[in-house]
Amino acid sequence: MLVLYGLGTTVGAGIYVLIGEVAGLAGLLAPVSFLVAALLAAPTALAFAELSARYPRSAGEAVYISAAFGVPWLATVVGLMVATVGIVSSAAIANGFVGYARQFVDLPDAVIIFGMVMFLGLIAAWGVTESVTLAAVVTLVEIGGLLLVIAVGMGGEHVSTPAQNGPVLLDWIVISGVLAGSILAFYAFLGFEDMVNLAEEVRDAPQVMPKAIAITLVVTGLLYVAVAWVAIRVVPLDTLAGAEAPLALVFRHATDGSSAIISAIGGVAVINGALIQIIMASRVLYGLSAQGWLPRPLARLNPRTRTPVIATAVATVAVLALALSLTLVRLAEVTSTITLIIFAVVNLALMRVKTKHSAPAGIWINPKWLPVFGFVVSAGFALYQLSRYLF
Repeated sequence: MLVLYGLGTTVGAGIYVLIGEVAGLAGLLAPVSFLVAALLAAPTALAFAELSARYPRSAGEAVYISAAFGVPWLATVVGLMVATVGIVSSAAIANGFVGYARQFVDLPDAVIIFGMVMFLGLIAAWGVTESVTLAAVVTLVEIGGLLLVIAVGMGGEHVSTPAQNGPVLLDWIVISGVLAGSILAFYAFLGFEDMVNLAEEVRDAPQVMPKAIAITLVVTGLLYVAVAWVAIRVVPLDTLAGAEAPLALVFRHATDGSSAIISAIGGVAVINGALIQIIMASRVLYGLSAQGWLPRPLARLNPRTRTPVIATAVATVAVLALALSLTLVRLAEVTSTITLIIFAVVNLALMRVKTKHSAPAGIWINPKWLPVFGFVVSAGFALYQLSRYLF
């Protein structure tokens, strides 16, 4: 169930919605952007695996910072950044849902976004077992959709060739496009860090959580590179880059038939990703409140469902406000940048914890150089992204 939760928050909106945007930046090297994004995420995913085994608590990142540095205000800031990532990410997903919903209904964007976000807020308040079970079922459907796209795309006519789209030369412009595409593709790998916030609701979390994080990252990486390769293989780059529902377009080009099934799966996948982000953000707000770092009402639980209803309501309203005011790409870029900063700090925390505290016996332990590498990579990409905003 935990792996399915991780796949549900990772696989979905990023690949179903952003693959066209990544192709627009990286061109025929879009699969390389996804591969670089996976390598960017890997060391930090392993850092989270060790920290979740050491400290299996909700509001994971904030707890890790507190254990490492003993500075409550820094833990609170990092925790709020994590909740912000969940909220902004869910808002990005809500924007992405519009393209797939338009394949079936002709309604204003605001109406579609409002109806979707309110529905998901109610589901998130229903109960964690019910919410995660629903997310797990939907996850199987959306992975099936990706496998279907890969299968039909491998048999489709190869239309995107260097001759048609320009030569692939490894000059700085191309490398810059791949890096920019990697930052955007990195958004599609976010999810393993959400998993740790369910630690208090997982049996034997110190053993189960690290394995689930590792499996989630490997499966998503393989799926994304394969889907990106198929997409640039069967759809011209200029067409793919401007698509509102890119995987539906890939399916239509590969089969010369209706893309209704992929549009439906894509819409469901997007909804699933937004649901899990709302659950995550509400649990972080709850965890910070339970630690005494945010107002106590945010830790109030519904006596029947045992869900943090006030924290869920706050997260849902914030998602709706952002979804109605910012674009998909801007929301995705903000999510990736904030997450990279958080990842850099979490890697610092693991470096500190390794020198400060001995590890419990029998848990996941990384070599000492890994969080150093994870910090350098995360901080470097965060600075690169910030430089793009400033210059």
